[in-house]
Amino acid sequence: MNFADVALRNRTTTLVLTAVLIFGGISSYGGLSRLEDPEFTIKDAVIVTPYPGATAAEVEEEVSDRIETAVQQLPQLKEIESTSYRGRSEVKATIKDQYGRDALPQVWDELRRKVNDIQGKLPPGAGPSIVNDDFGDVWGVFLAIYGSEYSYAELREVAKLLRKELLLVTDVAKIDFWGDRTEAIYVEPNRDRMSQLGISPDVILSELKAKNLVADAGRVDVGPDFIAIEPTGTISSVEDFERLLLSGSDSNRQIFLGDVADVRRGYLEPRTKVLRYDGSPAIGLGISTTSGGNVVQMGEALQKRWFELLGQMPLGIEVGAVSLQSEAVSVAIDSFLTSLIQAVVIVVGVLLLFMGLRSGLIIGAILGITISGTFIFMGPWNVALERISLGALIIAMGMLVDNAIVVVDGVLVRIEKGMDASDAAREVVAQTSMPLLGATAVAVMAFGAIGLSDDGTGEYCRSLFQVVLISLSLSWVTAVTVTPVLCVMFLKPPKEKSDAGDAYGGRFYSLYRGLLGVTIRRRYATVAGVAGAFALALWSFQFVNQSFFPDSTRPQFMLDFWLPEGTDIETSVTQAVEVEEYLMGLEGVRHVSTCAGGGAMRFLLTYDPAKTNSAYVQFLVDVDDYRLIADLVDPLEAHLGDAFPDALSSVRLFRLGPGDGGKLQTQISGPDTHELRRLASEAETILHEDGGAKSIRNDWRQQVMVLRPVLAEAEANAAGIQLPDVASALRSGFEGEHSGVFREHDELLPIVVRAPEHERRDVSSVNSLQIWSDAVGKMMPLRQV
Repeated sequence: MNFADVALRNRTTTLVLTAVLIFGGISSYGGLSRLEDPEFTIKDAVIVTPYPGATAAEVEEEVSDRIETAVQQLPQLKEIESTSYRGRSEVKATIKDQYGRDALPQVWDELRRKVNDIQGKLPPGAGPSIVNDDFGDVWGVFLAIYGSEYSYAELREVAKLLRKELLLVTDVAKIDFWGDRTEAIYVEPNRDRMSQLGISPDVILSELKAKNLVADAGRVDVGPDFIAIEPTGTISSVEDFERLLLSGSDSNRQIFLGDVADVRRGYLEPRTKVLRYDGSPAIGLGISTTSGGNVVQMGEALQKRWFELLGQMPLGIEVGAVSLQSEAVSVAIDSFLTSLIQAVVIVVGVLLLFMGLRSGLIIGAILGITISGTFIFMGPWNVALERISLGALIIAMGMLVDNAIVVVDGVLVRIEKGMDASDAAREVVAQTSMPLLGATAVAVMAFGAIGLSDDGTGEYCRSLFQVVLISLSLSWVTAVTVTPVLCVMFLKPPKEKSDAGDAYGGRFYSLYRGLLGVTIRRRYATVAGVAGAFALALWSFQFVNQSFFPDSTRPQFMLDFWLPEGTDIETSVTQAVEVEEYLMGLEGVRHVSTCAGGGAMRFLLTYDPAKTNSAYVQFLVDVDDYRLIADLVDPLEAHLGDAFPDALSSVRLFRLGPGDGGKLQTQISGPDTHELRRLASEAETILHEDGGAKSIRNDWRQQVMVLRPVLAEAEANAAGIQLPDVASALRSGFEGEHSGVFREHDELLPIVVRAPEHERRDVSSVNSLQIWSDAVGKMMPLRQV
C-alpha cells in the first residue's frame, strides 16, 4: 500500500486528523496525571508478631522461624528476611519480580492465609501476627503541625480536624499521623499503703478492667415503647477513678482508689516516634494520592481547602512542609518543559539552517504534531507526566525527525529534478516507508530491555520505553501520511528547472565526497583510526562515574544519626536538639525536620524509611539550592564526629530510582552468634582501613544490657508466687501495666498502672518492690523471693 497516495487522495481527511492530533494532544496534556517519580510497585510485605517478654533469641526460634517456614510455602516468594527483637518478630517477604501491581492483591491474600494457618502453632503469649502490605504507600504530602504554645493533645485535635476535612479533597486517598502522642490515665499505687490496707494489685487491675467496659443490659417493654437499659457505673473523668471503690482483705471494708493511689492524666511513655520541625515539637500529617491521581491538582485543592479552614484553626498553629510533592512536581515539569521547548527550538533551528526555510518548517511542524499526538496515547496507557516520561521525549527528539527528514529530502530532490510534487511524494513514500518502519522498530527495541524488565528498575523506567514506542511509531505514521501532504502543499519547484541538474552538486556535498574518497583509498588507516578511537573510549570509560540512576536535584538531604543500640529515645531526642541547633545555623539551610525513633513516612517512592529504633534519629534538611549540599557534607560529618564521638553520623542524598540500604552490603550467616559478631567486626575493620566507605555498621549493632532478677524457687513456691506474678510486679513497678481503656468521645485512652516516679527512676528499688502473696494474704518485698 502506498500510504502517500491514500493521504493525498484524502487530503482533507488527513488535515482533519492532523488537527485532531494537535488540539487533542493539547487537551490530553492538561488531563494527564502528574507525579514526581514514576509509579512502581514495592513488592514487600512485613509480618509483625508480638511476643511480650521473650528474648530476641526466643523470638527467633519460637516465632520468626515458624513464620518463615509458613511463608516459604508461597510459590510467588522471591526471598524472605526476618529480624527478631526483644518481644517482637518482623518478617519481610519479597515477591518475585514478574508479579505486578494487578497480581499483588491476590498474592497478599494468599500470604495472609499462610500466616493465619500458623497462628495455632505459635507459643502461648505470641501473636496475633499482622501482615502489613501497605509498605509501599507514598505520602506525597508530609506536613508538620506545630505551635509553641500548644500541647500534643491540642495539636492532635487540630490534626484530627484536618484529617476529617482533607479526606474529602479530590484525589486524596488516605491521611495518617506520624509522631503523635497518645494520652493515658496513670494509676500510681502506694505499695506501703496497699500492704497496710490489704489491697492486692490484682484487685486494682480487675476493677479498672471491668469498670469501663461496654455492657449490654438489654431492653424492656414500657407501655408502647421498647426502651434500652443503660446502667451507670462507667468512668467519665479522672475524679471518677479516684472514687473507684476497692475491697480490702476484710470483705466488709470499702476503700477508695484515691486513698491508695495517685491518679493523673498524661502521655503514654515511652514515646516510640518523635517529630520536630525547626526546633518545635510537631505532629506529622501524611496525605497520599489515589492511584493515577494528579498530585498537582491535589496539592492545589488541599491548599484551597486549607485557606477555607483557617477560620477554624486556633491562633498560633503553624503548618510546615516536610515534603510537598505537588510543588516539586510543578517545578520538575516546568523544568522539563523548558528543556523540551529548548530541544524543539534547537532541532528546528538546525533544520532551517541546513534544509532551508520551507523544509525546516515542515519537519518542525511534523515534530510538533508528533509530540502533541504522543500526549493523546499516554493517558489510555496510564503514563503520567513525570521525570522519566518527559525525559523520554527529550531523548527521542533527535529520532522523531529522522523519518520526516528522509521523506522531505527525497521529495525536495525530485522536485528540483523537475518531477511533480505529488508524484515525487508518492514515489518517495513507496520506496522508503518499509525501510523507515524497520529502522523505527530497531530504535524502539533498543529501549525494550529497560522497559520490559520485570525488576524495580524496569518498572521505574517503563515510561521511557512506552513514550519512545508511542512517539517513534507516531513519527513514522506522520512521515508517510501528513508529511507528503505538507510537501505537496508548500514545497515549490525552483524557478529555473533543469533536468540535468545535480541535487547533490553543491559545495558541501563536494567536500563530503572528497573526504569519503580519501577514507576509502586509505581504508586500512581509516579502520585503524576508528579502532584506536574505540579503544581510547573503552579506556576512558573507567574515569566516568558509574551509576544507573543519578543523585536527585531535590534541595533536601538526609542526615542519619545512630546512637549506641539500646539508647533511650529521650536521650536520643536530647542529643537531636543539639544537632538541630547546629544545622539551623548553617548557611543556606531553610528548615530542619527531625524524626526520632525511626524513619519518616515514605514521602517519596524512592525513599526507604528506617525501621523503628529508639537509638536512631533522621534529620531532613531543606536548603536554598541543591548545589549547596556538596559543600555542606564533609564539614557537617566532621563536626558531628567530633561533637558526638559515640554516634555514627552520615549524610545521604536523595536518589532517583528504586533501591534500599547501602551501596555495598555483605551478609554473613551461620549458627554461632559470637562468631558472626567476630566476622562482622573483621569486615568493618577492613572497610574502615580501606578508607573509601562511610557509615559502616552491621544490622545487629551493639549488644545491650539486660537486668536479670533471679527467682528463688523454694521461697517463691512457699509464698505461692509464680514467674508471671513476678513479671507483673516488675512491669507495674517500672514501665507500667496496661489495664483497660478510658473512653473519651472518639478516643480510647489506655489505663496504665505503675509505680510512682521516684521508684521508677531508681533501678535499685527493684528489691523493694511489693508483690502480693496469696499464701500469706498480704504484700511482701520482692527480694524475699
